[in-house]
Amino acid sequence: MLIVILLVAIGFIVLSTSKWKLHPFIALLVAAYGIAFSVGMKYADIAKTITSGFGNILAYIGIVIVLGTIIGVILEKSGAAIKMANVVLKIVGKDRPILAMSIIGYIVSIPVFCDSGFVILNALKRSMVKQLKVSGVAMSVALATGLYATHTLVPPTPGPIAAAGNLMVGNLGLVILVGLFVAIFTMLAGYFWAIKRGPLYQSGEDMDIDLEKDIEVQAKYGTLPSAFKSFAPIFIPVLLMAIESIAKLAFKDSSDTFIYKFFVFLGHPANALFVGVLFASLLLPKWNEETLSGWVGEGVKNAGEILIITGAGGALGAVLKASGIGDYLGLTLQTLSLGIFVPFIISAALKTAQGSSTTALVVTSTIMYPLLANLGLDSEMGKVLTVMAIGAGALTVSHANDSFFWVVSRFSQMDVPTAYKAFTMATLVQGLVTIGIVFLMSIVLL
Repeated sequence: MLIVILLVAIGFIVLSTSKWKLHPFIALLVAAYGIAFSVGMKYADIAKTITSGFGNILAYIGIVIVLGTIIGVILEKSGAAIKMANVVLKIVGKDRPILAMSIIGYIVSIPVFCDSGFVILNALKRSMVKQLKVSGVAMSVALATGLYATHTLVPPTPGPIAAAGNLMVGNLGLVILVGLFVAIFTMLAGYFWAIKRGPLYQSGEDMDIDLEKDIEVQAKYGTLPSAFKSFAPIFIPVLLMAIESIAKLAFKDSSDTFIYKFFVFLGHPANALFVGVLFASLLLPKWNEETLSGWVGEGVKNAGEILIITGAGGALGAVLKASGIGDYLGLTLQTLSLGIFVPFIISAALKTAQGSSTTALVVTSTIMYPLLANLGLDSEMGKVLTVMAIGAGALTVSHANDSFFWVVSRFSQMDVPTAYKAFTMATLVQGLVTIGIVFLMSIVLL
């Protein structure tokens, strides 16, 4: 009955969010209450379990999510994202524009939502398609899959942060480093699919030769910021968290020294992202109400929905843990010897069924936390690789119930059949390649 209760709860979450269009926050809360009543939890404990689960996860990563979205909005509105794209294009060279698109997407989507990133970079991509006479579909798929790679695998994007929080990963810097490594293979899978399959299809961009319709990126943003100012809000926090991880490994016997305490302080995710916001403030064209309140306020608003969904996921996870469902399911799955493939399968099923990668990451991580010990994934590296496996599932697949599918197809002027063949299939390839890499890493590291 415990398994039946869990399956009914997951079915409700998928059906209510995809078919009935219920907001995931309410769906997750209803599922949490439903499970609590179904397993016979004491009435006095239900609200306490749900509220503590909600609060604990937000205490862990709430500030990080808000700061990350603020950085993303500032990069978007200041033109820094376009500057980063131009720098990568200059390094990679105009003779490899499809690879440049993949790398640009990989970098930009670390702090910026993939939907926003595609919209921001669409004008640059469109201009390159016309000037360099390359396949519009190949360029669109390369950009979209590059964005998707880091969107599902690398903090401070909210989905991977929430997954790491739900799994109680102690070292977010390690998640970032492993995510950056794994996402390279994810990006390359999308790139090779783009160069092999993209040129076989046509979009409106390939047939539209009117350059006057293109937005002049430089004119839209004015003078673009410097490369250092553009990259610093992303890479300084990542560097600080990486240094913290190194310091804990290399100087664990000198934990009383000032240097150790200093780097551990700066490397804490909340502190590192706050430093990132300080560097992002250098990108503000003016320090006035529009930027200090408007831009920052937009980032806070963007974070709001992610925060409440993440909190509701934490509440569901707390109920699953208290109910005993997690322990029973873990023992059952242990006999199947699926290991690291369990989070991938659950996440891919949720992603394909309801469309949202973030929801797939949040829900799957809440389900997985009680199962970690029985699956042999309760070590720090085991938890990190579980985040990667969930992220791989959250890639698989993007189709008509995913907002990003429509952003890619509409802005790229692809009809729906072409988008399915070119982009949806690319996300399937990405997911399978990614879980393959994660499986190989688990053999070596676990």
